[in-house]
Amino acid sequence: MSILQLTQTIHILPSLPVSAGKRTSQPTLPGMEATLQEQPKVTNRQIAEVLSDIADLLESQGGNPYRIQAYRNAARGVLELPEPAADILARGERLPVPGLGERLRARIAELVEHGTITFQDGLYLQSLPGGVRNLMKIEHIGPYTALRLYEELGIDTPEKLWSAARQHRICRLHGFGERSEARLLVATERLLRQPTRPTVHDAA
Repeated sequence: MSILQLTQTIHILPSLPVSAGKRTSQPTLPGMEATLQEQPKVTNRQIAEVLSDIADLLESQGGNPYRIQAYRNAARGVLELPEPAADILARGERLPVPGLGERLRARIAELVEHGTITFQDGLYLQSLPGGVRNLMKIEHIGPYTALRLYEELGIDTPEKLWSAARQHRICRLHGFGERSEARLLVATERLLRQPTRPTVHDAA
């Protein structure tokens, strides 16, 4: 089964300075020794904001609604903790957040320890509706764009897309504009002119 897999990393802390314990080739004058700088502690609010942002991103991409809700529940749970999550994890204890799965626990631990969080999002292409796969045959249209056109405008064929673009219905969607609509119109006309496809006049 084909899958489109996206890996994204969010950084919230700067990289650590050089450790004071690292040897240098130059001798250090008395009183000029490097001091060990600790990495800033990630706050519960920062964790919650990152989790909430990921939920919003997954939602905008048409992600799994259960996964989206899990990130939002985790964000609320972290905000309700009576002490910093970083302190709880430093003691080797589990975060007392109800319903928090092992994968999200690992994501939060990564965020607390390194200041970054890496997550993956994917769509099984064969599981997409036939109308969505029809739209993906058109240049410039990937699975997420196809899903939006399918769900928000009910477009499931190149012919319907051509008609919607001619009626300027696509540019009214959030994130689209006249240029992107015109580009999709040209790409759709190119597909419809192929010998195995109906002509533009037939599609009207």
